[in-house]
Amino acid sequence: MQTKTKETIKIYWRHAMKYKLFFVAIVISAIVIPTIDAILPLYLKKFIDILSNASGDVSSAIIGVLTMMAFWKFIQWIFFRTHGFIFVYLEPKIMADIANSCFAYLQRHSFGYFNNTFVGSLVKKVNRYTHAFESLADKVFYNFSHIIITTVIIIAVLLNKNIFLGLGMLAWLIIVAILNLVFSKYKYKYDTLSSEADTKNSALLSDTITNNANVKLFCGRDREAESYRNSNEEVRYLRSKSWRLAETFWAINSFFVAILQVGIYFVGYILWRHGSMTIGDFALLQAYILTIMDNSWQFGHLIVKTYEDFANAEEMTEVFMTPHEIVDVPNAKDLKYKSGEITFKDVDFCYNKTRYILKKFNLDIKPGEKIALVGPSGSGKSTILKLLLRMHDVAGGKIFIDGQNIAKVKQESLWKTVALVPQDPILFHRSLLENIRYGKPDATEDEVIEAAKTAHCHEFIDKLPEKYSTKVGERGVKLSGGERQRVAIARAILFDAPILVLDEATSSLDSESEKLIQDALNKLIADKTVVVVAHRLSTIMKMDRIIVMKNGEVVEQGNHDELLQNKCGLYAKLWRIQAGGFIK
Repeated sequence: MQTKTKETIKIYWRHAMKYKLFFVAIVISAIVIPTIDAILPLYLKKFIDILSNASGDVSSAIIGVLTMMAFWKFIQWIFFRTHGFIFVYLEPKIMADIANSCFAYLQRHSFGYFNNTFVGSLVKKVNRYTHAFESLADKVFYNFSHIIITTVIIIAVLLNKNIFLGLGMLAWLIIVAILNLVFSKYKYKYDTLSSEADTKNSALLSDTITNNANVKLFCGRDREAESYRNSNEEVRYLRSKSWRLAETFWAINSFFVAILQVGIYFVGYILWRHGSMTIGDFALLQAYILTIMDNSWQFGHLIVKTYEDFANAEEMTEVFMTPHEIVDVPNAKDLKYKSGEITFKDVDFCYNKTRYILKKFNLDIKPGEKIALVGPSGSGKSTILKLLLRMHDVAGGKIFIDGQNIAKVKQESLWKTVALVPQDPILFHRSLLENIRYGKPDATEDEVIEAAKTAHCHEFIDKLPEKYSTKVGERGVKLSGGERQRVAIARAILFDAPILVLDEATSSLDSESEKLIQDALNKLIADKTVVVVAHRLSTIMKMDRIIVMKNGEVVEQGNHDELLQNKCGLYAKLWRIQAGGFIK
């Protein structure tokens, strides 16, 4: 098996071992049930031999055989029911644990990881992973265990009865098993490709549904339909290829089964002629041949399906095998907020190995200071915010908050200290109450309403039919941009982090919304250290200090009036462009 298959088994095994006693009970029952299935035909043999050789009253002997058969069937029933009830309790438990592990591991991946991965494909991977475990567990504890144990006992009985009969059956089984494994391994690559193509297809579907407005407004329905058809065609081709291979093998398998059936009966006939077999032995042989035939069919089918299950699980296993890009250092401590001083010291950062955004960047922000970062697109403003929030790690240098290197503290404690109000806030498809309360889950309803009033969103919420119970739609699409922004500010007010980061929080709003939000922001930033990125310079005129950036460097800094005095400066140029635009 490939490395990822081994890793998948390890992950599944680790989760199953949390319930050792239940697992042991399942294993014992999975052994006992097929063992009884394999020994019951021995009583059938005795039953027929007694009847065929009867020369008097054989009632007591028949009753004795039937009593033993009833006893073993009762024991089997007890184990079967025990197995079933434990399994229906245990399997959903382990599936839930696996799903929780998938969720927890995914959530610890970096911001960059999610920026480069389709949401739809991740959802598909998690769902496939849990269902693959369900399918594999059913096969192992219901199918493979039954096949292996009954086959081993049958071979042992036949070897004891006649070595040639037993060896012939064993040789046939080895040949068929090898063929199954070789074929399934060959087919596995097509199963993997089919799963990958299906995941890409789901990602494409998710992407077009998310962007359905763009598809309509830019007349892209035919183009997207063509792309989806092509993607579907790839899935169809690979799936069809995999299924054709399966049908081919099952045709070959059935040929071997026919050979076995005819061959074993012929050998049995020869042995009967020489007096080595009784009529009861023939009944036993018939029962065993039917079992072996069924086992052979099942084994071929199960091997194929098992490889398909591993192929379905492989993509999520790859996610588990992908190390988290940004992790807490060993023994990381909580960030201890003191005054809100921020220091960038000789910071280097690049999005790839050649394109540096920041190089030896230095910036000191005093406790409680309100600063704004301005400059042309690509100058590094948003990058500074992302590094402060540790969405990315620096390539060189250090960032300090109150003298503590943020790379050495727990990320959760950093995010409790630094809050972000983004340009386009994304809300959960939950109620307004839940969205505002998200930063402080234990907040009372009165506290939520007070935060909403401060953020000027109580006014529109109070007019809604369901008020704070109103669901906002996926990503908050049922609200306008200004309404979403005010809800995000209310959430930040309730969260009450001592350091606040604003990324273009008013850039895309109408004048009325901007006025309301600016008022809400003024209340939000009081008594906090604040870092603002803004293109609209009119919104940052009252900042304590404005940092003007270009090509990753600080080219000017000062307050609004000081910067305007330098007529040839970049800030004055940007101001003239925007002011001129306003006048026009």
